[in-house]
Amino acid sequence: MATGQLFSRNTQALFYNYKQLPIQRMLDFDFLCGRETPSVAGIINPGSEGFQKLFFGQEEIAIPVHAAIEAACAAHPTADVFINFASFRSAAASSMAALKLPTIKVVAIIAEGVPESDTKQLIAYARANNKVIIGPATVGGVQAGAFKIGDTAGTIDNIIQCKLYRPGSVGFVSKSGGMSNEMYNTIARVTDGIYEGIAIGGDVFPGSTLSDHILRFNNIPQIKMVVVLGELGGRDEYSLVEAMKQGKVTKPVVAWVSGTCARLFKSEVQFGHAGAKSGGEMESAQAKNQALKVAGATVPTSFEALESAIKETFDKLVEEGKVSPIKEVTPPQIPEDLSSAIKSGKVRAPTHIISTISDDRGEEPCYAGVPMSSIIEQGYGVGDVISLLWFKRSLPRYCTKFIEICIMLCADHGPCVSGAHNTIVTARAGKDLVSSLVSGLLTIGPRFGGAIDDAARYFKDACDRNLTPYEFVEGMKKKGIRVPGIGHRIKSRDNRDKRVELLQKFARSNFPAVKYMEYAVQVETYTLSKANNLVMNVDGAIGSLFLDLLAGSGMFTKQEIDEIVQIGYLNGLFVLARSIGLIGHTFDQKRLKQPLYRHPWEDVLYTK
Repeated sequence: MATGQLFSRNTQALFYNYKQLPIQRMLDFDFLCGRETPSVAGIINPGSEGFQKLFFGQEEIAIPVHAAIEAACAAHPTADVFINFASFRSAAASSMAALKLPTIKVVAIIAEGVPESDTKQLIAYARANNKVIIGPATVGGVQAGAFKIGDTAGTIDNIIQCKLYRPGSVGFVSKSGGMSNEMYNTIARVTDGIYEGIAIGGDVFPGSTLSDHILRFNNIPQIKMVVVLGELGGRDEYSLVEAMKQGKVTKPVVAWVSGTCARLFKSEVQFGHAGAKSGGEMESAQAKNQALKVAGATVPTSFEALESAIKETFDKLVEEGKVSPIKEVTPPQIPEDLSSAIKSGKVRAPTHIISTISDDRGEEPCYAGVPMSSIIEQGYGVGDVISLLWFKRSLPRYCTKFIEICIMLCADHGPCVSGAHNTIVTARAGKDLVSSLVSGLLTIGPRFGGAIDDAARYFKDACDRNLTPYEFVEGMKKKGIRVPGIGHRIKSRDNRDKRVELLQKFARSNFPAVKYMEYAVQVETYTLSKANNLVMNVDGAIGSLFLDLLAGSGMFTKQEIDEIVQIGYLNGLFVLARSIGLIGHTFDQKRLKQPLYRHPWEDVLYTK
């Protein structure tokens, strides 16, 4: 066990198992104390590497993240404190790994419930190798004005109130982390404050004992008096009694052992800590308090009188000239985090994203206000989900069924169309699913699958203006614009696109009205008089029928319909549908283990 000071203003730690709040509190304490360098040198997050962004005062810094303890110690050889926030299941193994590395001198184990057999092995190794364990089941410790472990001393407001931003003259050690925070405050009220405070942890077998730290305090010149807060259970306090009797502790000791109320209970009582259980008269709070008093410690009559006892002891040291007045300093103000400032109403900040279609802040996600559980319980289909996320309302069943039919009919059109071809070539080049999918999707446009919106836009404009098919087609011809939704590379008057027939059949049976579809059919009749292949294609069918869906459902205003067509909703149907087929082509090529594609020479016209 170390015999002197554990920490200084230059102490740096490695933090195991990333926790944002305790690390930020350590960095805020550093800034409050005027440290030039952050006390957290690196973070160890098993399996992860990179950096974590945190604040050091006003400055945002990047702290390295390492995947292994050994790598972190090698990268930060001056970091000699290992702060272990692992769960009780892995705390022992990770602590032992740290203890075995030569750069680590102090290990703080925060977890409760570490198996006692594991703790005993850690203690034996630490003592044999002159290393210090604080914990398990500890909040940590603090050297005022220099370094603190994790959440020790709580919030910045409490740290300032306890004057922990600068060193005092009192050494404090306790089993309880929560009571440590209380005692730091108490000591600051009646003395010049803490120099060092340690919470050894509430487990039956702490890694270091009360007397271990008090003997250290006795060797630290800046510490003029010691305050001890023990508790019933165990015999740790008796090692302090023996040290005092042997003259190993020469500084004034004020002590109190909590748990005197245990005698009021008829049976044995287990208090908060695993070790806070009296196993006989010697382990009672009364017996320990009496032994400490006989050994020379100042022991008050109750916990309520502890503050007065500390004050009297400190005032006597001042009178004797053993404590010099400390010059008070004003600590710098810690910048408040934006989130807490907003919560407290001190500032307001604009949001960066607006979302009206979904909300994941509650117990379950909602689509357009409909909880996920309701979507499942009411048997919603893909079309219903699209209606919620795209149109922000629940459309009638015939509408959502039409959407699903469109997706099914447009999912794929064979391997020869441009989108599928691109996807196949990309997949055969060994690229991943997303790359192969995107290469196919990028071909969607006015010439391939992207004419639905244009078809709807032109058909709607012509129909609403009561143009005859002749006026519409010839007007488009004069502008040099092909009629979107009309024309096919393969299909003709005598070989109609089956998909178009299926969509029209469904609409005639289920839609309240098919005004726009009938107009598109009239346009097709006129174009077929010009050429046998100028038939309505699937883009024209979907575009015209979606206009009928929007207008006939009675759920959209004219402005909303125009906006839907303008934004590109209808092409979204083709993109969504064709993604299914493109993914299928990607899997097909990979399953068949097809080699890299090279286009044959004989299919290329080489010319000057």
